[in-house]
Amino acid sequence: MPTEVILPRLGQGMESGTIVRWLKSEGEPVEKGEPLFELDTDKVTQEVEAEAAGVLLKIAVAEGEVPVGQTVAFIGAEGEDVPEVAAAATQEEPKTERRPEPARQEAPAAVASGNGRIKASPLARRMARERGIELSGVRGTGPDGRIVAEDVERAEAGGPAARPVAQPSAVPAAELERVPLTNIRKTIARRLAEAWQIPVFQLQTSADMTRVNALVARLRERDPDVRVTVTDVLTKVCAQALMRHREVNAEFTEDAILLHPSANVGLAVAAPQGLVVPVIRNAERLSLTEIAGLRAGLVGRARENKLRAEDLEGGTFTISNLGMYAVERFTAVLNPPQAAIVAVGATEERVVPAGGGTAVRPMVTLTGTFDHRAVDGAPAAAFLQTLEESLEDPGLAL
Repeated sequence: MPTEVILPRLGQGMESGTIVRWLKSEGEPVEKGEPLFELDTDKVTQEVEAEAAGVLLKIAVAEGEVPVGQTVAFIGAEGEDVPEVAAAATQEEPKTERRPEPARQEAPAAVASGNGRIKASPLARRMARERGIELSGVRGTGPDGRIVAEDVERAEAGGPAARPVAQPSAVPAAELERVPLTNIRKTIARRLAEAWQIPVFQLQTSADMTRVNALVARLRERDPDVRVTVTDVLTKVCAQALMRHREVNAEFTEDAILLHPSANVGLAVAAPQGLVVPVIRNAERLSLTEIAGLRAGLVGRARENKLRAEDLEGGTFTISNLGMYAVERFTAVLNPPQAAIVAVGATEERVVPAGGGTAVRPMVTLTGTFDHRAVDGAPAAAFLQTLEESLEDPGLAL
């Protein structure tokens, strides 16, 4: 019997996922542990590896949302019989109104995916099969040229032909671009809406980064292979401050305030799929070079869309750094259920009081946002004061 490939549960609370694309085609050999398909969950898009070796005999679900435990493919020996499976509970795209065009512009016929299969939703495939319509001759109007149910209905009613008709004098009307929501973007929207309901307050301070900049430069000279950054120093000093002010390393629940025993520091990263917050665990126990190595790996995987579910779990505090974009200061939205987040602006030369006169120093502005249900103003202010002192004299925290 061939081996069933089922949709795995990649994190606590996961009930379904969306198959984005297959990395193998039917009939191709597959090695155990080799990436098989890309799966989009509410936290991350990641590659799912094959749990058996053989030939990919059949892809039961080409793309779309699938519940955990659903059979999506079969792997076995070449020529082996494949059992029938029930169709997955996929979601069809919602119908949307399209703005009228002054002149109809014929679009190319169906677009093939990377594995040679025509891009079409499961419902569209079933309708085409029942009505005897060849998908190769249907114009797809969904995302990336994907064929949806409406396209099959139009084709049956004698809609646009598959081949484009040359109309060199016609100028296509501008259309509103529609970007479908991914599971990650939906989660970002939901969590930001939740955060907006939390009673928060903000505190702000500035720190002289002279010694931090010198420390980073010395560490890079000593070990060029491990590129320590200011973010790594921020991660370390925040972790140490969280251990000193545990009221900030907290989480509010209906029955109690939970004080976390370790500082699991999340770093807000702008990734192609949206904002993600990978976590450096037990940061208070790590050296700067250890933090730098972990941070480089997490940020690299985030930007390559290869984060794992465990990379995003367990955070107790978040750093959001927009200094590289020359943003002087900003306020970050809380990352629930965490009780605090610190927004870091750009380090810039400022004139500051010094020794009875003035001097020009590299200064950074830190803005803390705190959940007032879990943290009061005084401990939050003490936390920010510790951050400022640690940045101005890193030896206090390292």
